Amino acid sequence: MEIIDGKKTSAAIKAEVTAEVAKMKSEGKRTPGLAAILVGNDPASGVYVGRKEKDCKEVGFHSLVLRLPETITEEELLAEIKKLNTNPDIDGIIVQLPLPKHISEQKVIETIDYKKDVDGFHPINVGRMVIGLPSYVSATPFGIVELLARYKIETAGKNCVVLGRSNIVGRPVANLLSQKGNSGDCTVTICHSRTKNLNEICKAADIIVAAMGIPEFLKADMVSEGAVVIDVGITRVENAESKAKLVGDVKYDEAAPKCSYITPVPGGVGPMTRAALLQNTLKAAKKEIYG
Repeated sequence: MEIIDGKKTSAAIKAEVTAEVAKMKSEGKRTPGLAAILVGNDPASGVYVGRKEKDCKEVGFHSLVLRLPETITEEELLAEIKKLNTNPDIDGIIVQLPLPKHISEQKVIETIDYKKDVDGFHPINVGRMVIGLPSYVSATPFGIVELLARYKIETAGKNCVVLGRSNIVGRPVANLLSQKGNSGDCTVTICHSRTKNLNEICKAADIIVAAMGIPEFLKADMVSEGAVVIDVGITRVENAESKAKLVGDVKYDEAAPKCSYITPVPGGVGPMTRAALLQNTLKAAKKEIYG
């Protein structure tokens, strides 16, 4: 069993991005810029945005964070996004989710200029990704595929089960794994809360991507010997001593001995999500996708 080290891999990607940014600056080109919008005071969202700020500083990006009150109206928020759409110093825009209930997440996503949509949520980017055209791919699926590629894990012809059908992880990663080419060519089954015979389906999988959002959902009896398991989930739970612990969607201690490769939580997919966001922003600054 080999642990897929997301921290180590993301550090390598950040080093590559840093070198590319230094080269751009030496050639007199503008510094890539990433803007993040944080609405309200959700602690987890605040921590995540803070980490993105730190990432930008480490690789040499220009970073802008707009911290807006929870009481901001939808119209006011959309106006702020439109300002960033026309800001020539900003290449990528992200809006931290979730948003307050009075604001439409979909309207916010569609207001972001798709050429600056480095989260890969805009319908234009999603549509282009689905039909195999160049696009910004949402960061977590992008990070998962990057891990598989960098660990040289064979995917062609393999049976892959994706647990979860969200638009942010489940659906896009299933699409990417089924596409032709590197880290693709899988036969993919998407499973969800209404899937029947789930244990049997998982047992037949060579690769499992667990993205149900249910702590320790995937047990050892659902995993075949030698399977590759990618754990996307992360939930803070308390043990008998009331001490907080981060766990994934996989019951790691039970499942890991059966796996050929497995991602830990934390330190697996999470760091790759942030690294993929940096890669997307660099692509936006270099206009690799849309010219």
